[in-house]
Amino acid sequence: MKTQALTILEAATLKRLKYHEGTMRHILLRFWLLNILVVLIFFTTMAISWKVEAVEGGSGVYLLGGKGSQAGMLAPTGTYFSIDNYYYSGDISITKSLPTVGGELALGLDADVFLALVSVLHVTDRKVLNGRLAFGVVVPVVRQDLTVNATLDFGGVVIGGSENDKVTAFGDPLLTAILGWSEGNWHTTLNMLLNIPVGDYDEGQLANAGFNRWAFDATAAFTYLNPKTGVELTAAPGVTFNDKNRDTDYRSGDEFHLEFAAMQHLSEKYAIGINGYYYNQITGDSGSATDDFKGRVNALGPALNFNFSLGNLPVFGKAKYLREFDAKNRMEGYAAFLQFAIPL
Repeated sequence: MKTQALTILEAATLKRLKYHEGTMRHILLRFWLLNILVVLIFFTTMAISWKVEAVEGGSGVYLLGGKGSQAGMLAPTGTYFSIDNYYYSGDISITKSLPTVGGELALGLDADVFLALVSVLHVTDRKVLNGRLAFGVVVPVVRQDLTVNATLDFGGVVIGGSENDKVTAFGDPLLTAILGWSEGNWHTTLNMLLNIPVGDYDEGQLANAGFNRWAFDATAAFTYLNPKTGVELTAAPGVTFNDKNRDTDYRSGDEFHLEFAAMQHLSEKYAIGINGYYYNQITGDSGSATDDFKGRVNALGPALNFNFSLGNLPVFGKAKYLREFDAKNRMEGYAAFLQFAIPL
């Protein structure tokens, strides 16, 4: 009886072990299939992940926040050198259900961008349409750090991966032309910007310093400045028109942007106030774009103007912080500016 009982127990134990072995094999097979699936999904989505944002690459040739205070005022006749230091940190994420495999895919993109925009502007005494003419060139130096994350949640089993890409290079140079008018406390400029796609660009990279597309921007800026009270109000609406990226066949939609500032000038050297912008893509993306991806975002923050001298050399400075909100199909984050200009 004892031997028979042991035999029955051994058989039951062996059967259970075989059952668990089969179960473990099934679980391991399922696990590896999920890993293969995630790898395929990740590397497929990695190549297109930035296209969930409006306009290709998630940003336009017009730098949001770059105008602000006194944008409607053209400097006196002369040549000016300026450098605009810009830092932006933001992110965007989307979640997609995968009915075929019964899971959920989460994609995220994190970006840290630093720009040094080196500019030379020459203001002439020539009149066009009764406004003073100025022209110049802007050369951007770009430092970009992008990270793409992909996570698949399959019935509580979470598998994921990430890819990081960095670049430090020259971006696309921009040619500028400005017309400026002034009458009493009212000042107006018409600013035209042409992006020349010769900056560093690689179709296979996440991070690129150049846009690889022609683009033209027209912005009208209006400034009211009362020298007696020190009150300044500025508004600068504009539109960017984008050409197609010839390498990717992606055509970014046209973009409307509006910048504004309300400042109190405390003296000839200092002014404080608020500035912000509103951005809205007015036509959808096309070409190889998988959707029209119209984007929108708002931003608001404090601003400071300051002037000082280095010996006999006057220096004009601006510091700005802008916090974004209510973003759609675009990154949402914050931006900081530190701008300096000197006459040559």
